[in-house]
Amino acid sequence: MPTLDVVADHEDDYPIIDTHCHQPTEEFLHDAGGLMMEDAANKFGTSIETDTYDHLIEEYHEAGIGTTVLLGWDAETNTGNPPVPNDYVAEVRDEYSDFFVGFASVDPLKEDCVEEAERAVKDLDLSGFKFQQIAQGFDPSDPEHEELWATIEDLGVPVVFHGGNSTLGAGAPGGRGLKIKYGNPMLVDDVAAEHQDLDILIAHPAFPWEKEQLAICQQKGNVYMDLSGWMPRYIDDQVLHYAKSLLSDKVMFGTDYPMIEPGPWLDQFAELEFPEDVQRKILWENAEKFLGL
Repeated sequence: MPTLDVVADHEDDYPIIDTHCHQPTEEFLHDAGGLMMEDAANKFGTSIETDTYDHLIEEYHEAGIGTTVLLGWDAETNTGNPPVPNDYVAEVRDEYSDFFVGFASVDPLKEDCVEEAERAVKDLDLSGFKFQQIAQGFDPSDPEHEELWATIEDLGVPVVFHGGNSTLGAGAPGGRGLKIKYGNPMLVDDVAAEHQDLDILIAHPAFPWEKEQLAICQQKGNVYMDLSGWMPRYIDDQVLHYAKSLLSDKVMFGTDYPMIEPGPWLDQFAELEFPEDVQRKILWENAEKFLGL
């Protein structure tokens, strides 16, 4: 099986950066995820088993990964499930400060979302924000969210938006009410155009809107994407072509852990035999710049 020589040759044993990691614990998988997470696991023949952060880091180090973005989650208004609190994300980040970069989440449908965004950065020192528009049930281009985007832009931290369909609620009647239209990256394009100092990462190859996602990343200097949520052999060929050519400075590695484990993902990525300079960009150099590391 091909190996990632760019990692073996790097002076740091763990140079890779994962831009998309969730908690492997009760707080995310069961409390926040609830039945919609069980649906996703059942649909794809997996199980939801909790794990420890120590084991997570051990697994990541074995794969050559030394830095990981740990994402908050608050979709309480739309799902009725409790959030993964920003204070909890900050506590985990503090305990493993040499490994995790903490990203907050705020529920855009809550009245205090702007105040919570400010608190997450100013008081908790979290480094960015994650939004999952399908689970949270909102259109980011709606003018009612303008104050939130302007506030985050002023705070000077990046934002991750979900891109494409979601496995949450998959197979359940009505998908448990979740609406995949909110995963269309064209809704994020409006935000990027109107907030030019806001750096945006569209998470996942945005099936079935991969072409729209590529167009946005090509046209908007402040928009990037990651490859999380999909094993490399299932990623659209056009996405891979752009990743190794026109958008090689805009694409980053991510897993969507614990749904996808880093070792198998990187093994499949090695099979693609990307040029070594592009591998370095995707696996850590682009993320270093985006995260300001």
